[in-house]
Amino acid sequence: MKQQKVERQSLYAEVTSRIIAELEEGRLPWVQPWDGAACGCSMPQNRGTGRKYSGINVLILWAEVVAKGYASQRWLTYRQAEAAGGNVRRGEKGTVICYADRFTPKAEQEQARSDDRAARQVAFLKRFVVFNVDQCEGLPDDYTVPMVSPDPVLAISEADALIKASGARVNIGGGEAFYSPSHDFVQVPPQAAFHEPVNWYRTALHELGHWTGHGSRLDRNQKGGFGSEAYAKEELVAEMAAAFACAALGIAPTVRHSDYIASWLSVLRDDEKAIFRAASQASKASDYLLAFAGVEP
Repeated sequence: MKQQKVERQSLYAEVTSRIIAELEEGRLPWVQPWDGAACGCSMPQNRGTGRKYSGINVLILWAEVVAKGYASQRWLTYRQAEAAGGNVRRGEKGTVICYADRFTPKAEQEQARSDDRAARQVAFLKRFVVFNVDQCEGLPDDYTVPMVSPDPVLAISEADALIKASGARVNIGGGEAFYSPSHDFVQVPPQAAFHEPVNWYRTALHELGHWTGHGSRLDRNQKGGFGSEAYAKEELVAEMAAAFACAALGIAPTVRHSDYIASWLSVLRDDEKAIFRAASQASKASDYLLAFAGVEP
């Protein structure tokens, strides 16, 4: 048990230190230079199950795709590659991702029944190693067929449909974009104010990321004033939620608030689990929004 605890802590520290290093260089892990990447911007997925990765694993796998120049966002475990009739090429190094969940130990269940109280759950974090399909050989053709990026026009059309279907009150006008938690509405400047029409949708999805945190929806802490730690954390969630939603729709994410980097660095340095929690909340927010467009997580 002690060894598992050390491993869990080292994984939190390892991933957090990597994110901190990126931020210190002025790079945001959820906004990669997709124009120079070998594959289009989309959400990473497990090719064996077809399930998209979420939370911190999105940041980890995006970083690997760009750093290694992979042409695919599809990943497999060693066993999945073998089960598909292929194998990982000799000498290839896998990427460590993680699975976080909670469980109730049997002893705690029994004690809770004895004390007539609710059983307490214990968090756990497990490592997995995955390989990009580019690192494998002998896989079926449908595993390695090039990924086709969505048509930009269709991507914007889907984003437009999502915004309308959400039922969110979106006011168009003014010179600033923001979300008002107290009045529960999103304010976005008119599209004419943006040099590229797609930036309007990126901005709207960022503010709708905040909108998902309202008490009647995902109920996040949105009471922090500008400049506070709570404010920085909420801004971090909205940034990543918009990035995940954009990528799922086929829109490359861009930076909205790089001026918060110093605040985010402070949050991450104080708590090695902060980026894990923020990425998890961002995935939930993104999934909440994408459901309005009929996009499954």
